Amino acid sequence: MRVIIVGAGITGTAHAWMAVERGHDVVHLDRELEARGATVRNFGLVWVSGRSAPELEITLRSRVLWEEIGALVPAVGFRANGSITLLRNAAEVAVAEEVVAREDADRRGFRLLTRAQVAEINPALQGEYLAGLNCTSDAAVESRQAMPALRAHLARSGRYTFVPGVEARDIYGTSVRDDAGTVHAGDCVLLCPGANHRGLLHEVFGELPIRRVRLQMMQTAPLGQRLTTSIADGDSLRYYPGFAGPALDELRRTEPQRPIAAEQGMQLLCVQRLDGGLTIGDTHEYEEPFAFDVDEDPYAHLVAVTEGLLGRALPQIQRRWAGVYSQCAEPDRIVCRESIADGVWAVTGPGGRGMTLGPASAEESAGLMGW
Repeated sequence: MRVIIVGAGITGTAHAWMAVERGHDVVHLDRELEARGATVRNFGLVWVSGRSAPELEITLRSRVLWEEIGALVPAVGFRANGSITLLRNAAEVAVAEEVVAREDADRRGFRLLTRAQVAEINPALQGEYLAGLNCTSDAAVESRQAMPALRAHLARSGRYTFVPGVEARDIYGTSVRDDAGTVHAGDCVLLCPGANHRGLLHEVFGELPIRRVRLQMMQTAPLGQRLTTSIADGDSLRYYPGFAGPALDELRRTEPQRPIAAEQGMQLLCVQRLDGGLTIGDTHEYEEPFAFDVDEDPYAHLVAVTEGLLGRALPQIQRRWAGVYSQCAEPDRIVCRESIADGVWAVTGPGGRGMTLGPASAEESAGLMGW
């Protein structure tokens, strides 16, 4: 089978991986010379800890697949570093206690740590907190280098061709015509447009149950010290559905978020890059039109929270950016996966879970698409 894939972010690239792995030929198109969207504007986290119960199976499967991919392609930077959510008050500790008592706690790798245990596992954390929720299943990859590394590996198979800098304009049966007039003939067409909800996706599939979400993030110079796990603050308990329950309801009732965090839909996530720098975020904005510029107040909040947990000043902030990702608006769906005709599919809308779920959602697609 010859598969034509449009879109070279994590969703499209993961589907290319699954197609080639099954012995098919892939032609992979992207309008950019290199990925510039949500795939590279993220943490690179493979995040098991806060996923809802219906998401847990596919998330754990994706974690297994990422580890297998990392062994084959070391340049993706996979590392099973785990995470610690740092708890700053009794109400946050109560949420963690409730979570570790659940039946699926062992599968997620949850452990409630004392402050001393946190500092023993991650000595960089010398700031203000009471305890930590450790998730040993969480992992990370290098988002800025993973896609080129995966494509290079696929190219060595002899069954993968990457065609950057062209825009798909039309679909004829299971062939795609690009803006240079070249027709890429295949047996299956897959559109993975990320947050580009208009253009060919809209022309072919019409209105889909998807929306866009904007966030802001930043990256520091090397920390000069190893951060042995990814870290989160207690606001992440409010954000991720896996923490829902009576204790979280009580936390929300008794411990309001700081105004800037509430206004911006914020949580702190922080992962150390292989070069020692820290990727720190994030905010969430759901109502379009989105601003073209970035807001400094959320960055000041993130710096203050991170420094408070580390107990030291951050290195110089080297980069700031905004990103937009695609989210399926139907909460019971992991991604928006639609077929308009035999052999013509679209997959988008993982909703901030693209890096985490990319391999497993592509594996699921392979079964549905007859690969």
